Amino acid sequence: MVEKFKTLFFVKSSLISLYLALTIPMPFIAIEKLKIPSIFTFVLGLYLIINITSDYVETSNSKILYKTSFISKALGRKNWEISWRDIKLIKSQPTSQGSKVFYFNTNKGNNYLIPQRIENFERFLSIVSQNTGINIKEISYISPLWTYKLLTTLSVLMVIGEIYAFVI
Repeated sequence: MVEKFKTLFFVKSSLISLYLALTIPMPFIAIEKLKIPSIFTFVLGLYLIINITSDYVETSNSKILYKTSFISKALGRKNWEISWRDIKLIKSQPTSQGSKVFYFNTNKGNNYLIPQRIENFERFLSIVSQNTGINIKEISYISPLWTYKLLTTLSVLMVIGEIYAFVI
């Protein structure tokens, strides 16, 4: 059975709302001859941020697949696919913020970053465990979900403040 795991809604919403909070004022404060280019750039940037937050993971009985968008590929992120039987172990690495990232280590010695910002993460981990027999108890989201919710809330408040400032 094939299951698809999209980017976590709160991750996507925090990045998009932060982009909006930081860029909405630009077309309004641009000098007259730069208004059209600034609107075009704003729309292009919004398209890009929505596009790069649309990566997903797909699992089946035989493999796991990480799929990126065209824009993500152009920015250096790569699609990958691993057969379940090729996964030797899962190893962790600490981040500079005190969290951990995890990698699938294959029989060929390749390492693939385990997506930790996907919806239904617990279900994803149970599929990994079922298909590899590897203990997944230590694996969790890379950041607590409240951080994404807080960033989204603050960004939305910034947008509201900016709109209020321009209306008055």
